[in-house]
Amino acid sequence: MDLAKINPDETLDVRGISCPMPTLKTAKAMKSLEVGQILEVWGTDPGTKKDMPKLARKSGHEWLGFLDDEEGFFRFYLKKGEKK
Repeated sequence: MDLAKINPDETLDVRGISCPMPTLKTAKAMKSLEVGQILEVWGTDPGTKKDMPKLARKSGHEWLGFLDDEEGFFRFYLKKGEKK
């Protein structure tokens, strides 16, 4: 999947926020999505690169991946899954 071509349903900006807040805010945002919708998360905390895939697995969502943005932040992509 070409992440650069994803058209997310929602975008969450957690730039400048340190762990664990990006993960907590992402978990909350995922609750408002419908199954199959995609959340794009903008973040700057390097630890979030490890935390987001774990969040997806634990919560039953699909981890699509991340991009290093040319503007100095990461773009994470999660797809809402069925609840476990």
